[in-house]
Amino acid sequence: MTVSTTLRDVIGLDGAPPALSTATLIMIDFQNTYRTGVMALPGADRALEAASRLLDRARAAGTPVVHVVNDGGEGSPYDIRAEIGRIADPAAPRDGETVVVKGFPNSFHDTDLLDVLRRLDAGPDLILAGFMTHMCVQFTAQGAFNLGYRPTVVAEACATRPLAGPDGAPIAADALHAAALTTIGDLFGLVAPRVTDLPA
Repeated sequence: MTVSTTLRDVIGLDGAPPALSTATLIMIDFQNTYRTGVMALPGADRALEAASRLLDRARAAGTPVVHVVNDGGEGSPYDIRAEIGRIADPAAPRDGETVVVKGFPNSFHDTDLLDVLRRLDAGPDLILAGFMTHMCVQFTAQGAFNLGYRPTVVAEACATRPLAGPDGAPIAADALHAAALTTIGDLFGLVAPRVTDLPA
């Protein structure tokens, strides 16, 4: 099968991943929500381990780090006041790292994320990782692109869940993960398969 040229290539967008030291890292919804219960993701722990390595590299490079959490309200799997909605320990913020609270898949929608990036004097390069690939990661990448940023998603530090397709047939989590990353890579941003694919 012959694959199509990406929209990025058609319009001549840069294909080189950014260096960690010149980017800002956005960690999206690394909440306990996705480790247990109704929203548990098959690849959550594997992605969290990669996210922990990504955080270590970013902090060592002096990269600004912003954490985003989804607040679904009291009693929901996204209740940030309860253990279920807290950021998982492997991706937990350190003192001085900003936490942005959101209520929509696009982390820029109705939040102060854009103001935070401006206060950090962030350049155009954003590195994204988090849960879920097909939802908040994909729509945050699109939101960043629409605002003129250059997002790069670290694939191994993301995960999603299996869902039923339009015809009712199951779509495996890995397939949905790949489809979301392919959508991002067609236009909205770059995809780095592994943490080590990002230069320091």
